[in-house]
Amino acid sequence: MAITIHRKLASIVEEIDRTEFAELVRLSVLKKWFERPGRLTAFALWIAEQAATGEAPASEPEAALLAQARALLEEIQARGDLNARAMWELHGRLEAFQPDYRSLSWGRVRLVNSHALMLIEDALTICLRHPDDPRLGYKLAADYCGHYDARYGRNLNGPSRDRVQEIVEFVARREADENAFPHATSMLGAGFRVWS
Repeated sequence: MAITIHRKLASIVEEIDRTEFAELVRLSVLKKWFERPGRLTAFALWIAEQAATGEAPASEPEAALLAQARALLEEIQARGDLNARAMWELHGRLEAFQPDYRSLSWGRVRLVNSHALMLIEDALTICLRHPDDPRLGYKLAADYCGHYDARYGRNLNGPSRDRVQEIVEFVARREADENAFPHATSMLGAGFRVWS
């Protein structure tokens, strides 16, 4: 019997419980799961929703962008489809909010002031440009779950455990929806249950 994605993800949570951390690469099991049409877009929208409703913003401009993201996600849910024009507009504002890069010896890195806004921007990038690239889904999951701790470096530790558990629950809900509507394909995710 094949090991399910639920079991593989649950084993990450168990490893964090047992050893206090797990390697980020363990989330790569999601790549295969994202190969089914609609799942990556649904996951990206779900991550955007998590980021938009998470921690309190540090500044007024960040708060305004988070409010715009929440409004867009609510509109997508109400309409039942992706509003590409509004998504592109918000994506542009998110890019403009964090435009700074630093050159290091091994390449350029982006300076991120708001992790939540970066997650939303990356989620919109997936929806608008790369809805069929499972690697970007894995990267988004790693960026959502990854946590830096001086003892372990940047990997799955501390608050990562709860975020991996949230992904386990998202996957279960998504698969339940797919089983309930086996001949439908969804552009949207958990909380976004409109089928086309």
